[in-house]
Amino acid sequence: MDMEKRYTNSLIDEIKDIQENENFYLSDIFLPDEKWQPREKMIMCGPQALSDSELLSVLINTGIKGKNVSALSCDLLTFINSARESPHIEDLMRLSGIGESKACAIAAMMEFGRRRWGVRGVIIEKPVDVFNMIRHHADSKQECFFSISMNGGHEVLSSRIVTVGLVNRSIVHPREIFADVLQDRAAAICIAHNHPSGNTNPSPADDEVTIKLKNAAGILGINFLDHVIFTRDCYFSYKNSKRMDELGVSVL
Repeated sequence: MDMEKRYTNSLIDEIKDIQENENFYLSDIFLPDEKWQPREKMIMCGPQALSDSELLSVLINTGIKGKNVSALSCDLLTFINSARESPHIEDLMRLSGIGESKACAIAAMMEFGRRRWGVRGVIIEKPVDVFNMIRHHADSKQECFFSISMNGGHEVLSSRIVTVGLVNRSIVHPREIFADVLQDRAAAICIAHNHPSGNTNPSPADDEVTIKLKNAAGILGINFLDHVIFTRDCYFSYKNSKRMDELGVSVL
C-alpha cells in the first residue's frame, strides 16, 4: 500500500510539473480512473470532473466509525438537496457524522460560494444557459426537478430543487413550483429536470407536467420560458425543439 501511495504521489508531482511547464490542462489529456480517490481525481482532472458527492468528500475529508467518507458525503448531499434553503449549522450537525467542525466548514463553503458566484443576477438568454447552471446535478440517480425564478429582464432570482423523485420519475405539482416563485416576486420561470437514464427525450409525463405548469403560470401572470431536460453531456429544450407548439401551448 505504501509503495502504491508513493507511486501515486510521484505521478501526481510529475504531471503537475508538466502542467506548469507546458501550460496545458490535465483535464484535456486525462480521463478519470475509477480507482482514484476524490482528492487524487481533483488534482489530476480538476474539480469540474468530480460529482457533487465527491466534492463533499474532499471537503469533509474523513468519515466516522461504521460510515466512510463516501457514504457520509452521500447522506450530506441528500440532505442539502432536500433543503429549501442553505441549511444552518445546527441543521447540519443533526446528521450522523457531521460535528461542529465539519458543519462550520460546509456552511462557510456554501456562504462563500453564494457571495462570490451565486446564480442570482445571471441572465438566461437561451436553453444552454440553464443547462450550464444546473448540469452538475446530472449525476443524481434520481430525477431532480428544478424551478428557476427570473425577473422581467430574465435575470435569475433563485434556482432551487423542488422535488426529488424515484429512479425515473419526479412527482411535481404546481403549488410546489409556484409557492417559492411567488415569494421571489418572479416575472418569469424556467423549469428543468435530469433524466438518470441518459436519454433526454421527453416522456408523455414530461409533456403533461409542462402543459400543467405552463397553464398555471399563465393564470398567475408569470412568463413560462422553457422546460429543459438534461443529462451530463446534453439537453432537450421544449422551446427550441418547438415541442410546445406541438402540444398546443406557446412560449413568449
